[in-house]
Amino acid sequence: MIQILILALVILGVVGLDQLTKALAVAYLQPQGEIPLWKGVLHLHFVRNEGAAFGMFSNHRWIFMVFSTVAILGLTVYLFRFCKEKMWAKVALAMVIGGGIGNMIDRLSTGSVVDFIYVALIDFAVFNVADSFVCVGAGILAVYLILTAIREEKRKNVTPPEPGAGEETPRDQTDDAGQ
Repeated sequence: MIQILILALVILGVVGLDQLTKALAVAYLQPQGEIPLWKGVLHLHFVRNEGAAFGMFSNHRWIFMVFSTVAILGLTVYLFRFCKEKMWAKVALAMVIGGGIGNMIDRLSTGSVVDFIYVALIDFAVFNVADSFVCVGAGILAVYLILTAIREEKRKNVTPPEPGAGEETPRDQTDDAGQ
């Protein structure tokens, strides 16, 4: 029960943080458009994104919304009903779910997602807190799955010793002692 509460709090925390930062961006950043935090490296840059991640599929909004809704519901059911993974993998999955819900709230309420974090140093797409949680959570899950696969492969490659191999039987001990 504690685990379910922790995972629910992670999801709600991600959604809450995402919605708070987006509300602040709309209130304070939208009128200015852009604020360099570290000129040429990291800027706050207000954008409304009508597509999927990084503006993809902007002309297919409803298809993406249906896919996102099904994915969020599927991941949530899996997390709370069937997931037998370690807790840190479950938290990572909760981060992905929370980020998905945060962006879905925007899509349903305004038809677009508020993005405001811009890494000018590499001219990367403008993103938001929800996107960050989805990417970090997915990255943690990827590492977890890779480590699990490596562990399983090592376990398969370890051949169990043949019965009696390397062990002395009581008869062998008697024969050695008797000679």
